[in-house]
Amino acid sequence: MGDVILTFFEEIHRDALNAFYLEKDQLRFTPLPSEALKLCDEDLSRNPVVIMAKDTPVGFFVLHAGENIRDFTENPNAMVIRALSINHKEQGKGYAKEAMLKIPAFVSTHFPAIDELILAVNFNNEPAQQLYKKIGFHSRGQVKPGPSGPQHVMHLDM
Repeated sequence: MGDVILTFFEEIHRDALNAFYLEKDQLRFTPLPSEALKLCDEDLSRNPVVIMAKDTPVGFFVLHAGENIRDFTENPNAMVIRALSINHKEQGKGYAKEAMLKIPAFVSTHFPAIDELILAVNFNNEPAQQLYKKIGFHSRGQVKPGPSGPQHVMHLDM
């Protein structure tokens, strides 16, 4: 695991992120980075993160904390991973798995008070569910409505 680096979004990343492409079936489950960045501009509790490989943005996600995640948990020290995507032309290279494995250390470094990571994954998004389980996320039985149907809420204690 040495190809992937996680870094906070900077303006120098915007053009590459705006050029991301996702298949139509993937867009049912996650927004493009350009859409997620708009929400980050409006809500400062959303922290955009770029997944870099060889100095190229290959993926993106948002770390969201604060009062606006209470529909996921009552834990004030939790953080939600949102809007995870890997640019279509970069998929299948292991970047998502490597990034997911690095997120806990990244969060511990930049947000030391966080003791739990949470994400929601659509019932129909089997590949993502399998990835998250391999990383160590688990379901506690919580289900939440999502834009494309019900979602499993998965947790990772840190």
